[in-house]
Amino acid sequence: MKILIAGGAGFIGSTIASACRDSGIQPVILDNLVTGRREFTDGRPFYEGDICDGDLIDRIFAEHPDIQTAVDCAALIVVPDSVANPLGYYRENVSKGIQFLEHLVRNHCRNLLFSSSASIYRADAGDFSVDENSAIEPLSPYARTKALFETILRDIAASGALNVISLRYFNPIGADPELRSGLQIRTPTHALGKLIDVHHAGEPFTVTGTDYPTRDGTGIRDYIHVWDLASAHVEAITQFDEVTRTEPYRVINLGTGRGTTVRELVTAFEAVTGTPLTTIDTARRPGDSAGAYARVDLAQEVLGWKAEHSLEDGIRDSLRWYAKRDTVLGD
Repeated sequence: MKILIAGGAGFIGSTIASACRDSGIQPVILDNLVTGRREFTDGRPFYEGDICDGDLIDRIFAEHPDIQTAVDCAALIVVPDSVANPLGYYRENVSKGIQFLEHLVRNHCRNLLFSSSASIYRADAGDFSVDENSAIEPLSPYARTKALFETILRDIAASGALNVISLRYFNPIGADPELRSGLQIRTPTHALGKLIDVHHAGEPFTVTGTDYPTRDGTGIRDYIHVWDLASAHVEAITQFDEVTRTEPYRVINLGTGRGTTVRELVTAFEAVTGTPLTTIDTARRPGDSAGAYARVDLAQEVLGWKAEHSLEDGIRDSLRWYAKRDTVLGD
């Protein structure tokens, strides 16, 4: 089996590619290297370019006519950046994505796995858990690009042009356990990345937002190990026809089923490192929400999948990758 992974040189895409190879599935990588890394494509067929480049995608399918499924991980994902540059986010995540779909259909690739996001859910007070039918209320341009693209995919699937599984990611952490790849960005914007940076720098950690209606006032997230996330993609790829047999458009949450607040994340980080951290409380960032965590019954029912790694596993593997990152990546 062979698949095309758009965005396959990024953190999540490269980990999916490794999990596929380990399972006997050959990944073919397409990435423009705006945020992806060439180092993460070593030993894999790699095409440098954009998902909207029809000539390039035609060439990929001409050279790999046995590709039956595409995984679309190609997107900009930083919430504050999307608030500052919504036009760029709609261009990259929606406009170019539509062109990519046209190129897939033209090349008779009928199966698509879409990297969606839990950020599209409305953060309701209560226990903050959501399932695939929970209310949608994206609060940032980034989240709105994901919600809008899901609508587009639903309509296209209903027309019969594509079969689609939208996998709604919660909050990936960790790294490939073999450290073949990990978070490539040296100045991460997510909470765990910042925790690691301030831990090594001996600086305080800034808690952004302490007035959410959560159990301790800080945002709540579902931190899923990226290797668990990648394993779910392998299951979705191998079972794609069965999953979409009666419904051409399926949505599946990928999370652990456990919610962790920012303060609880700090406590877990301190337990793993054995080092206390000083924290500073500040206001919410533009576009942030209280958050949510996944109800994961459908993933287990449909894919036979559930997350196996703990929050502490994700923290440990993130720290291991941080220690090795500069020996894997160039400048």
